[in-house]
Amino acid sequence: MIDNIFPKLHKEGYKFLAISIIITFIVWLFSNFLATIMVLITVWVYYFFRDPERISINDNSFIVSPADGLITDISEINGPEELSLENKKYTRISVFMNVFNCHVNRTPIEGKVEEIFYKPGKFFNASLDKASKENERNYYKIISTKGEEIIIVQIAGLIARRIVCEVSKDQNLKQGERIGMIRFGSRVDLFFSNKKILAKLGQNVIAGESLLAKE
Repeated sequence: MIDNIFPKLHKEGYKFLAISIIITFIVWLFSNFLATIMVLITVWVYYFFRDPERISINDNSFIVSPADGLITDISEINGPEELSLENKKYTRISVFMNVFNCHVNRTPIEGKVEEIFYKPGKFFNASLDKASKENERNYYKIISTKGEEIIIVQIAGLIARRIVCEVSKDQNLKQGERIGMIRFGSRVDLFFSNKKILAKLGQNVIAGESLLAKE
């Protein structure tokens, strides 16, 4: 119960939370009203960087969501050219994270990280389709225990200014394991093939738990 009310804080959040607390105390010396606003902002900073535990299905017949948020796109599309996959067809599911969603991202399957590719870019609204081609982003190619190829793309948003990667090439991952996060509003694209889609447009999903597709 306590963990639900006060979830663990992601390591990226400690600095921002400390800064917010210090500013709150300084502002309190001059204005109770502004200090109250700062208290609310401090609570939001803690909430934004929360890192709750998640329980995955642990079954590679299913693909779980890599992010918390809203499914804004389900489409058939060529793979990312950054990974030389532009001539292969995939199903892409896009999950948009607003500033109130948990921003810790997780691997949708158990497997090995075959490739990680970071590309700097712009900061358009992450809900726009052009964000997938022009915004700052980080690509992960994961080969599942069944030999399937799964691509995860972290895409920075309008406010986001840093993508955090917490895994490395050749690392083995369990389904639902943390791979990183994106600060302050963003999107995650998931590419896969030969699966039956379970997800629906407009569906709210939970990273590591919500089932997006199955064999």
